[in-house]
Amino acid sequence: MSVRDVIRLLRTPVTLVVLLVVLGYGAWWGYKAVLTVPVSTANACVSQPVTQLTPDKVTVRVLNGGNIKGYATEVAKALKARGYNISVVSNTQETITTPVIVGGSVDLPAMKLVASNFPGATLRADNRNDGTVDVLVGEKTDKTMPATGFATAVPVPNGNACLPKSAVSSATPSGSPTTKAS
Repeated sequence: MSVRDVIRLLRTPVTLVVLLVVLGYGAWWGYKAVLTVPVSTANACVSQPVTQLTPDKVTVRVLNGGNIKGYATEVAKALKARGYNISVVSNTQETITTPVIVGGSVDLPAMKLVASNFPGATLRADNRNDGTVDVLVGEKTDKTMPATGFATAVPVPNGNACLPKSAVSSATPSGSPTTKAS
């Protein structure tokens, strides 16, 4: 058997292996791209005068980082019942054991308000500018999101809060919904 015969014999299997590696990498890259929730930089928040920040002015994304299927949906429904605006319910690649609250800065009133729903949660800043808050959940326990003891409003120290554009249309200077005089 000559070198030419060996090359001819190995050409097809080697080509197939290279193509399988390229296909596998493309599948892995696509899978990661679908599961990654992008942080919006085009939708920067709008500073609004408010003295109290209430849940109806906060937009939340709930991401599941645990093994319990549907847990993010369950948490999102509970937050929606408490008045929060839910924009995304999805998964995260990060493995979560205790709740993590992620936002532009740990000092933001929106972060503090959302964190009051999750005692013992870790607060993390990622310098986003869209005014949203992410809730990353993992293990399901009775202590994750208690039925009582959460804040229904937090004071805004400087009188201005950076609200997502979706919440701006309903914002009022007092930070509470407008009421009609009877």
